[in-house]
Amino acid sequence: MISYSIYVVDDDDYIREGVAMALDSTYGIEGFAAAEPALGAMQNHPPDLVLLDIGLPGMDGIEALRKMKSLHPQLLVIMITAFEDVETVISAMKLGAYDYVVKPIHMDGLELRISNALQTIRLRKEVQLLQERYLRECTPCFIGESKTIQDVLKTVEMVSRSPDTPVLILGETGTGKELIAGAIHYRSPNFNGPLVTVNCSAIQKELIESELFGYEGGAFTGARPSGKKGLIEEAANGTLFLDEVGDLSQEAQGKLLRFLDGGEYYRVGSTRKLRVKTRVVSATNRNLLEMVKLCLFRQDLYFRLGVVKIELPSLNERSEDILPLAGYFLVEFARKFGKAFTAISSEAQSALLGFHWQGNIRELRNLIERGVLMGSGPELTTSDLGIEAAGAAGIQGTGRNGFAPLPCDGIDFPALQEAIERFYIEEAVKMAGGNETKAAQLLNMNHHTFRYRRKKLLEDAGG
Repeated sequence: MISYSIYVVDDDDYIREGVAMALDSTYGIEGFAAAEPALGAMQNHPPDLVLLDIGLPGMDGIEALRKMKSLHPQLLVIMITAFEDVETVISAMKLGAYDYVVKPIHMDGLELRISNALQTIRLRKEVQLLQERYLRECTPCFIGESKTIQDVLKTVEMVSRSPDTPVLILGETGTGKELIAGAIHYRSPNFNGPLVTVNCSAIQKELIESELFGYEGGAFTGARPSGKKGLIEEAANGTLFLDEVGDLSQEAQGKLLRFLDGGEYYRVGSTRKLRVKTRVVSATNRNLLEMVKLCLFRQDLYFRLGVVKIELPSLNERSEDILPLAGYFLVEFARKFGKAFTAISSEAQSALLGFHWQGNIRELRNLIERGVLMGSGPELTTSDLGIEAAGAAGIQGTGRNGFAPLPCDGIDFPALQEAIERFYIEEAVKMAGGNETKAAQLLNMNHHTFRYRRKKLLEDAGG
């Protein structure tokens, strides 16, 4: 719900009270008998609109208007004058006044003027509300005081000011690359346009071109007779986010490069040139420079995508942010599950700080979610988190080389192997959103081997 606040600055008590009575049910009204206190209040709580009398005691309305517009250039001001002094009104309009009314004030006319004025900022208010909502939702990405994450946020803030500069986001799985892409979009001039996300690894290589650029009817077997718009076209005047951009085919890379260079492209099966304005933000957890050396990724495209590069640190590189993030997730899931968790025990804090975060923020979030769901509170313990049990299973150890020390009475090694394999296969499937090809890549396994091992584990578990 959008609300508006209005200052009424007039030394006439009758006018201030009359406007308040007429408009208080629609707008937030605050009255001032002089300009000086209104300017003071405006420092901390600027209104959306000011009704400003020209003939004020002390600082007059023209000088007050000048100061108000210097403080808040976009502020809407409607001047109030006791008589239609054309010269004074012209001076006020030159200083940026939106409109004026002449005393005695007719409320119907004033309400119409106010409504028309506020329509000019309605879109701005709607955008602000949407931006605030998005930034609340992606808060975990921005929690922390470590220098590395603060440097990232400064870069995000700067690059967001441009509507079309390509950005390449680099970082391990789970570091928040998609959230950063969203933050760039929602803080940019493209905010009113769409944010279109493409997971390049989830689309078959032979289909990626038609998905990105669209196709004409009959362009290939199975094509719709009417053709189809591409995702680049869907992202017109907005942002196209290419996740896992390293998985693009060589041919798609060439077409993407041509689009980035001139904003022009062709649908598959068409000779008609199309033009679209959109910002391209891309991301990958792969080493694109190494892929360039191996001729798997075009060097010219690498440099074109990475006009600005943002390298997201792993959670292991920003250990001072682990506990603030954990605290945020604790509050989130305590509220979600209706649990009375108020703190993380000192032992659990130490365990979190000593944990090796392969899945980064996503893994931390999942761990806290599990702990809150399984625990009873009021403190989150190592037992709730399951870190000790994981360490005993060899997933997270404290002995040499990161493995748990061998107990004096030995271990059931085959069972340990199966537990490790089951754990990481399940984690990979979760992280890949159920995509087995992507999950196999996360474990550096052949897709068919991965599918076989997963099926066998499910059968052994009776699943």
